[in-house]
Amino acid sequence: MTATQAPATGTRSLDTRRVDAREKVTGRARYAADRVPDNVAYGQWATARTGKGRIVRVDTSAAETVPGVRLVITRFGPDELGDPGFVMAGGHAVQSLVPLRDDHVAYRGQPIALVLADDLVAATEAAQLVTAEYEDEPFTAKIDGEGTDTVLQEQAIPLPFLADVKVGDADAAFAASPVQVDGTYENPAQHAMPMEPNASVVHWDGDRLIVDDTTQNSNAVRFGLATQLGIDPADVEVRSPYVGGGFGQKNSMHLHLGPIALAARRLGRPVKMVLPRPQVFHLGAFRPNTVHHVRLGATENGELLAAIHEVDQQTSRHDLFPTEITTVSSRLYAAPAFRGEQRLVRTDVQTPGFMRSPHESPSMFAFESAMDELAYATGRDPVELRLANDAATDPVTGLPFSGRHLAECLRRGAARFGWDARDPEPGSMTAEDGSNIGWGVAAGCYPGDMVPVVAHLSAASDGTIVVGVGGHEMGQGIRSAVALLVARDLGVPVNTVIVQAGDTRVAPQHLTAGSWGTASALPAVLAALGELRRALGVPDSGDVDVPAAVRATNRPEVAVEATSLAPGQGEQDRGQLDKGGLAIGGPVYPEFVTFSWVAHFVEVRVERTTRRIRVPRVVSVVDCGRVASPVTAESQVRGGVVWGIGQALREESEVDTRFGGFLNTTLEDYAVPVNLDIQQIDVDFIDEPDLRFNAAGVKGAGEVCMVGVAAAIANAVHHATGRRVRRLPIRLEHVL
Repeated sequence: MTATQAPATGTRSLDTRRVDAREKVTGRARYAADRVPDNVAYGQWATARTGKGRIVRVDTSAAETVPGVRLVITRFGPDELGDPGFVMAGGHAVQSLVPLRDDHVAYRGQPIALVLADDLVAATEAAQLVTAEYEDEPFTAKIDGEGTDTVLQEQAIPLPFLADVKVGDADAAFAASPVQVDGTYENPAQHAMPMEPNASVVHWDGDRLIVDDTTQNSNAVRFGLATQLGIDPADVEVRSPYVGGGFGQKNSMHLHLGPIALAARRLGRPVKMVLPRPQVFHLGAFRPNTVHHVRLGATENGELLAAIHEVDQQTSRHDLFPTEITTVSSRLYAAPAFRGEQRLVRTDVQTPGFMRSPHESPSMFAFESAMDELAYATGRDPVELRLANDAATDPVTGLPFSGRHLAECLRRGAARFGWDARDPEPGSMTAEDGSNIGWGVAAGCYPGDMVPVVAHLSAASDGTIVVGVGGHEMGQGIRSAVALLVARDLGVPVNTVIVQAGDTRVAPQHLTAGSWGTASALPAVLAALGELRRALGVPDSGDVDVPAAVRATNRPEVAVEATSLAPGQGEQDRGQLDKGGLAIGGPVYPEFVTFSWVAHFVEVRVERTTRRIRVPRVVSVVDCGRVASPVTAESQVRGGVVWGIGQALREESEVDTRFGGFLNTTLEDYAVPVNLDIQQIDVDFIDEPDLRFNAAGVKGAGEVCMVGVAAAIANAVHHATGRRVRRLPIRLEHVL
């Protein structure tokens, strides 16, 4: 079915619109940045202006004279502010470097003082007046700069899921291959630009800390703050009902939270802090720079014999941000021999992190560009080449896929796009205005992960059903997907279902990321619906008269709880949830392997004189299991395609090699697609439930939809111009 068709269900009149749309467009949806409690103080960072070194002296005298300034803090003792730990090393925070703990400056933009004032203007002015003297040290902020340190990931982080993928003898198979493709591809550093910057409001209610935060991981905020402040996690309440864009950048605790919690205690009043956009660039995670060396060996008709994918990925000096680049490139096609090697390059920046399709999108830009080169080297049509190398089982483990409809994505996309009319000769297709027309294709995949989720359901005698579930609403539509599931199952109107998410008061809140939010929440809610039916004494299926069923129990409401785990998970993983840790299952499960799949078809037009590149149309076909919420799923895919256009043609975080840090740190300077850049995006779904993966049959759509877009655009640019661009973004000078 397409995204605009009603799902096949007995409740044909079911309202499938986004359930929180009205709240969002009328301003009733409250984000952390919206909250202004009485007597609130405002916090602002003063940040380091050296690339690396040691602080000799901080001068706060001018800042302290600004009217309204209440407090300027330059140092916390270790007994005041503990170590929450890096989230990817068993901790809770975006990086391990805790601000204001010593005189060391690891990178430009690191906080050196915290200003608290009665209003935002005073706090901002005072923060800009803080100055410091430094003992400068040599630094390098780029992956290819002098002084970097490279480590082999599988040795530096000896965890099984981060080990290099090795199947057969790929080097020997490549050397013996009659057709060889050998290319180096680069994806630059890039930053997510959520509409709502990192924002928090904290206040103390006695010994209890109340936190309103824009986060994808309320558990990490809760347990990270408890660790930092030396208090019981039960005394930390975190509320994040709406997140104004997350994209992985808000996947763990940000390190302003501990300091403003201490400041709120000192001042005896609430404290609010919203990071200015330039500070988001230097204090939040970003997609690290990666360089890929891809080699493909094949027969003369394009049958893959070997694939080798080596990657260097940027990380910080103080943390190792792991990569899973080859997790996807090793699974896309049936190469009998594969070797991946993943290296981490230490640089003087904040710790990189997750940004939508964090590893998978750069991986597929490199790998699917190489596949397009292989198509030309063998004279095969790019779609036919991909179909000829389709994998029936997982090439790495030999296990079956729980569901794989990539071939259908390619066939359906080619038909919708009109691929048969493509002239394969580069530069052969032109528009009426003389622009070069290029058509490109790329496939992609994304791991099908799941995490433990607890769901609480209560049904009241007035028919209201309240669902408290682990998960965060970041705009992806998890609230709509849950409400629609409950409404369909019980045969009740959607507007009688209230979904509470992102709130530690209603359920443990595991990190929502990696496209596992809906795939993890819906099985828990489905299990809770079964418990509710049993508690109400109604049949296992069919519509339910909820008010009558509740009244028959002689109680004002009936409440139940259920927990879902990923296949193969157990009590230990459930325990990790209760301790605020990560408990991610997949994509390799005991009996199968799960991925979502996608095929993108792109048309570009390259203007004859200016060589400006436009993308007039895109066709994207997604295999994400059952489409739980058609409207929000289509929105997710369109957003992913838009971001892929940005990745391919616009986005790069420019590094200041003289003074450190990033240069283009505002929306004025960081180029993203605008309305004029986006034209026709045609979205379709295979909509085949993956019931082996989970009882709801759903897989993720929000990440896979971006994977492969940049490669399809680059391949289309080659078809239009004959120029093979192996570094993103593709600029005018690349096609002049």
